[in-house]
Amino acid sequence: MQSETINNHAAFIWSVADLLRGVYKQSEYGRVILPLTVLRRLDCVLEPTKEEVLAAVGRLPDTLQNRDPLLAKFAGQSFFNTSRHTFATLLGDPDNVAANLRNYIAGFSESARDIVDKFNFDVQIDRLDDRNLLYLVVSKFADLDLSPEVVSDLDMGYLYEELIRKFSELSNETAGEHFTPREVIRLMVNLLFRDDDELLTKPGVVKTLLDPACGTGGMLSVAEDHLRKLNPQARLMVFGQEVNAETYATCRADMLIKGQEASNIKFGNSFDDDQHQGERFDYLLANPPFGVEWKMVADTVKDEHATQGFAGRFGAGLPRINDGSFLFLQHMISKMKRVDEGGARLAIVFNGSPLFTGGAGSGESEIRRLIIESDMLEAVVALPDQLFYNTGISTYIWVVTNRKSLPRRGKVQLVDARDHFTKTGKSLGQKRKELSVGQIDEIARLYGAFEEGPQVKIFSNESFGFLRITVERPLRLRWEITDGTLSAVAADKKIAKLDHNQREALLNQLRTHNGTTYVAENEVKQVVQDALLKATADKPATVVKSVTEALAIRDPDAPVITDRSGTPEPDPDLRDQENVPLPPMIVTYAPDPTARLETIEYRSAIDDYLDTEVHPYVPDAWYDPDKTKVGYEIPLTRHFFTYLPPRSLHEIDAEINELESEIQSLLLEIAE
Repeated sequence: MQSETINNHAAFIWSVADLLRGVYKQSEYGRVILPLTVLRRLDCVLEPTKEEVLAAVGRLPDTLQNRDPLLAKFAGQSFFNTSRHTFATLLGDPDNVAANLRNYIAGFSESARDIVDKFNFDVQIDRLDDRNLLYLVVSKFADLDLSPEVVSDLDMGYLYEELIRKFSELSNETAGEHFTPREVIRLMVNLLFRDDDELLTKPGVVKTLLDPACGTGGMLSVAEDHLRKLNPQARLMVFGQEVNAETYATCRADMLIKGQEASNIKFGNSFDDDQHQGERFDYLLANPPFGVEWKMVADTVKDEHATQGFAGRFGAGLPRINDGSFLFLQHMISKMKRVDEGGARLAIVFNGSPLFTGGAGSGESEIRRLIIESDMLEAVVALPDQLFYNTGISTYIWVVTNRKSLPRRGKVQLVDARDHFTKTGKSLGQKRKELSVGQIDEIARLYGAFEEGPQVKIFSNESFGFLRITVERPLRLRWEITDGTLSAVAADKKIAKLDHNQREALLNQLRTHNGTTYVAENEVKQVVQDALLKATADKPATVVKSVTEALAIRDPDAPVITDRSGTPEPDPDLRDQENVPLPPMIVTYAPDPTARLETIEYRSAIDDYLDTEVHPYVPDAWYDPDKTKVGYEIPLTRHFFTYLPPRSLHEIDAEINELESEIQSLLLEIAE
């Protein structure tokens, strides 16, 4: 829940928009307001030590090798500013605000200056100065106290997010691509660290955490705060990557002020410009954009998938082009510390699509197969809808790890937390619900207890797998020459290519056999060949085949059509596909999707299914082993479905009678 301080500060900052109106479009307000908010925060943080830094600048020669670390030490931060200006002094020279502001920005140490550069703010300085607005805007921010004593690091994160939400709404962008509601992050962090209390409370423990789509850094901040409260002596080194320049700059500024290594926050797309290549982490968190296509990086991703396979990040498969959620999951799995390094855990937010989209053998199914058969999927937690700012759909937290505790091995836990929410006081975008502290604790408790109940189901890994088999039935045909089949012959594409006179001659020859029926294919072929010879003086095999097929009629009482070896031919029109549950087994992931299809367990399971579910109804059916595929899906809502019987007819009749009586009474009142 945002504090009154944040609401007041956000309202004050937003009032700058009144000055920009007419010069900037609404969608452009953020280009001015966000970088100045970051600059003012940096200014307030450095203010107490500003004079000491300037004094040190006068004493220390520019050529001194360790000058920057010494200046940072005087500043009491990991960054500093050597300019004589502050926001307050900029106002003392109204005629030179632009030049002095540039001098002020240039005075920042490299780590802070990189942040400002990503905002491309120099363009806005010229634009504001040309319209005589720069002094007015800077004076507004000079009146804003963003010192850490007034606005905590946590509240500053909220402030950034509130501003970005407003800018996103005005520009019709999705604010949820940049940040996640803090209570959702707290829940994710609780789940991520839940079973690691003993590990994380060791004195001096150092752990690493990566968010490959870090936005403004909310997940990194909450995770760091959580570990600090759990163990003040522990250290969480956070890493991130962000593709949006402005939110990257905001995140990096936040990390810089908090004393984290800001250089760990990288700029670029995690898929085609992996800035943490070769690195592995203890923990990973992410809320990737829902349903966003990955066309822009498709060439790089497909090339890595094809050339590197499981040696790369995307060996299991590729999701459909309009949703890159599963690419993030595979990317994160590739960043997990190996088991011999202590292993890793990750939590990621998805919409419902990754649970079931894609049939057996598809990219999505193969990715689910990877994490389930590798025994990495620990839990899926269903959240309430309307939790996020940019969408009202239901969302799910997936917890994935390569170091499951002994009781969890070979199992997947499903938690139904859809009813755990409180209504927000007012809507924020599409966010109308939130999680209270008590609800977060209860969801975490349900997850940690690992006990079945109304809101918790526990399944073996193979419960989510199935064998997609192709069931065939024999082709049964007879052939007849009737007006109907002759029309089919005339409409055939190969027959249509014949000369008009030849085509009519062929049809006339066949009409001489009108009303005849054949049970053997050779018999009707002979008739067709004779008719073709008389009509065209030739009998091309392709034409004979087309005419014969057009004269064929499917008949369940006709003999079975077989090939030369006597094997029944399948009827494509009767072909069906069935899902056979995977038999109980200890499953270990095999990269080759057909590696275990002909094992005794699989064949036995398919045979049993045919005997009980198929043969009692179609005794002549069989399955084609070459077309069998393994599939995985997680039908979470189905497992928590509660049947509600319909009301009785007596109850419905009584309600209708009551309504009719009310209507009659109203009509009588009108008549009177």
